[in-house]
Amino acid sequence: MLFLWLYMFYSCAGSCAGLAARGSPAPPRAAPPLLPGEPGEESSLEEQRAAPDAGSPISSFFNGSGTKRLPQAIIIGVKKGGTRALLEFLRVHPDVRAVGAEPHFFDRNYERGLAWYRDLMPRTLEGQITMEKTPSYFVTKEAPARVSSMCGATKLIVVVRDPVTRAISDYTQTLSKRPDIPTFESLTFKNRTTGLIDTSWSAIQIGIYAKHLENWLLHFPLRQLLFVSGERLISDPAGELGRVQDFLGLKRIISDKHFYFNKTKGFPCLKKAEGSSKPHCLGKTKGRTHPDIDQEVVQRLRDFYRPFNMKFYQMTGQDFGWD
Repeated sequence: MLFLWLYMFYSCAGSCAGLAARGSPAPPRAAPPLLPGEPGEESSLEEQRAAPDAGSPISSFFNGSGTKRLPQAIIIGVKKGGTRALLEFLRVHPDVRAVGAEPHFFDRNYERGLAWYRDLMPRTLEGQITMEKTPSYFVTKEAPARVSSMCGATKLIVVVRDPVTRAISDYTQTLSKRPDIPTFESLTFKNRTTGLIDTSWSAIQIGIYAKHLENWLLHFPLRQLLFVSGERLISDPAGELGRVQDFLGLKRIISDKHFYFNKTKGFPCLKKAEGSSKPHCLGKTKGRTHPDIDQEVVQRLRDFYRPFNMKFYQMTGQDFGWD
C-alpha cells in the first residue's frame, strides 16, 4: 500500500506540464520552414536520443535524483536579444534547472512528441522550476498553439532589444560564418533607391515585435508573458533578474553581488557560474564587434521600425526607449 500511495502522490504532483507529459501528445505536424537567413548559433539537439525514455516518477523518487518535467517557463525570444545571458544568469538560482542547448521542439522537432521533449529536461526536485530557451519560438507561427496545447499555464519570457541593433548583431553573427555574404545595406532593401525595406529577410522580420506578439496573445494572456530589456540586462542585470525572479515566483536570490562588468567584452559577467567557484563570461561568439553600417541606412531602419515599436510599447505597457 505504501508503494501504491507514493506512486499516486508523485504521479499527481506538479503542474499541468507533468500531466501533459503522461498524456497523448498533440498530433504530429511537419516542422515549419525556417525564416530566411542563418539558423541560431546555439548547440543543436539532433545528436541526442531519438527515442527517449519518458521516465517514471516513482523510480525517480527512489533514486533521489528528482523527476523530469516539462518546462513551466520558456524563454521564447528573441534571437540576438540577450537570451543566452538571461539563461546563464538564471541558472545561478538554486530553484531553477534549465536545458543548456536549445531544444527547438516547438519549431523544428515537434513531430518527435512530448516524451522526447521531456526527456531533454534536467531532473528537478519539488519546488524547482524547469526551463528552456529557444529564441526562434517567438517568430514561429505554430509555436504559440503548440506551447498552449502542452500547458496553457506556461510562463513565457521574451528578451527584446532595439530592433536596429538586433538586426546588425544578427548580420554580424552570419558574417562571422559566411564572410562572402552581401553587405548589410544591400540585404536591407528590396530597392535602395525607393527605400523599400526587405521584410522577408529574417534579420529585419524578427524585429517587428508587435506582429509576432499578436500571434502569442491569441493563445496566452498578457500576464503570462514577461518582457525583458536586452539593454537593461547589460546596464542593470540585477534589476532585470529581480523582475524575472518575481515573475517566476522565486525568492530574490540573484542580486548585484553576483555580477561584475567586463570592460573588454562590454557586458556583465558572473562572479561565480552555476556549479563553479570561478568567474564566468559568455563565450567569444558574444559581444562581437559590429561592422560599420551606413548611417543613412540605420536611420531608414529606425524610421521603418518606429510605428511597430510604438505599437509594441502600447501592447506591453512598457517603453523600451528605442526611439
